[in-house]
Amino acid sequence: MEEYLSEKEQWERLLAGLREQGPWMLAAVAVVAAGFGGWHYWQARSEQHSLAAAARYNQALEAFSRNDLNGGMKIADDLVEHFSGTAYGDQADLAAARVQAENQQLDQAATRLTHVLQSTADPGLALIARLRLARVQIAQGKPDEAIKTVDAVDAGTFAARYAELRGDALLAKGDRAGALKQYRSARANGGETVDPELLDLKIGELARS
Repeated sequence: MEEYLSEKEQWERLLAGLREQGPWMLAAVAVVAAGFGGWHYWQARSEQHSLAAAARYNQALEAFSRNDLNGGMKIADDLVEHFSGTAYGDQADLAAARVQAENQQLDQAATRLTHVLQSTADPGLALIARLRLARVQIAQGKPDEAIKTVDAVDAGTFAARYAELRGDALLAKGDRAGALKQYRSARANGGETVDPELLDLKIGELARS
């Protein structure tokens, strides 16, 4: 029994136990050390990957700001190809789609926005991409497609902006009463998520007719 052993005998038993278990203990320490080192390596690689993506994204924005559309598109495409699944890849697609829409490259913009919808893991970003896609579809003369796009999901905190978009699509279809109803809903429930002055103009124009 342990309490009846002398200090010398306890020490000898401890040394014997260490000699027996030593190799296993060393192996366990080695495994833990390897795992710790691997985690640090993965963390460093992940950080480098994000920094590289951020740098490329900034380069794309700078190119667009200089009106270097071809250069910006090439950088954006490179980002999407090599950093797919990252926030920067999605943002590059959104930025490129905006530039394409502004330059009436509506089909290309719709393709990019659809890609974001299919690839992003960010629900909020997906709602933004869906809203922009619907706007492009209205510009393409496809208001019914735009309505289907915004009606396909629960808009959540984007509900007012989706209502305004739905109003724009209905107006494009010639449904002024339906558009007015959607604009009023957006104005009443939008808060700071919509432009109240713009909505007031839209509502006032339709209400007078």
